[in-house]
Amino acid sequence: MSFAKGTLIPVGGNENKGDIDSEYDAMEFISDGILFQVVKEAGGVDALIVIIPTASGYPVEVGQAYLDAFSKLGCTNLKVLDIRSQEDAESEENLDYIKKAQGVMFSGGDQSKIADKIGGTQFHSILAERYKNEEGFVIVGTSAGAMMMSQEMIAGGSSQESFIKGAVLMRNGLGLLPEVIFDTHFIMRGRFGRVSEAVAQFPNLLGVGLAEDTGMIIRNGNEMKVIGSGMAIIFDGSEISHNNHKVLEEGTPLTLANLKVHILSNSDRFDIEKREVRALPIGEPLDSSIQKIIGEL
Repeated sequence: MSFAKGTLIPVGGNENKGDIDSEYDAMEFISDGILFQVVKEAGGVDALIVIIPTASGYPVEVGQAYLDAFSKLGCTNLKVLDIRSQEDAESEENLDYIKKAQGVMFSGGDQSKIADKIGGTQFHSILAERYKNEEGFVIVGTSAGAMMMSQEMIAGGSSQESFIKGAVLMRNGLGLLPEVIFDTHFIMRGRFGRVSEAVAQFPNLLGVGLAEDTGMIIRNGNEMKVIGSGMAIIFDGSEISHNNHKVLEEGTPLTLANLKVHILSNSDRFDIEKREVRALPIGEPLDSSIQKIIGEL
């Protein structure tokens, strides 16, 4: 079990960036959206937040989109690091920024680009060391940026065929949370089978599928809290009673028995070490302030 003083925030992709029309949606973005939570965890609007669009095929445009989104939340200390090679990752300027940043935001795109261009560099080492040892240091990743947090990283594979051995492609990620395999856009792209096969390959690891506009705040490398508007699906293979993945030939359908699946939503929590869910008890009364708002509707 890995312990870390920093905070990870994996996000399932397509998070609210403030591109909204109604006043209600604008207030929700400012007061309760995922990026608002990121700013809060990083220390507030004056924190240095570094944006890394390495995974994207359109890094300039994606970097600007996050500059705009964080600016809408009042942030004034923002920097895009357009890292497109290991040489870029090793540059003194980029290393200086990663040493000073209070929050680091990885965009979506192709997670293998992050592994190829940042994995194994001094940039990667500093990032991992700060996450392990510095309380208040925050690493955020959306879509590909969330998936690269795993050690055993899903690199691709068909959602439709992923109950078949060999359909899911795995490789090394940045290993920030080695106990978990992350997948994203989970509901929209039907990736239940993809995570199932990943867990069949590595039954000692947890699989976590994040819906769009849904994330987790992970503290101490262990305590997971769901944020955002959708669901987080957790796959626990620790009690699988039948798993024929090792003996099957490539292209053969899998059989898994007694795979635990938990469906969590906003504010639900999960303990990685204990493999325990902590959800709001059924029948628990609403917070008095929320009751007052409902009464006024």
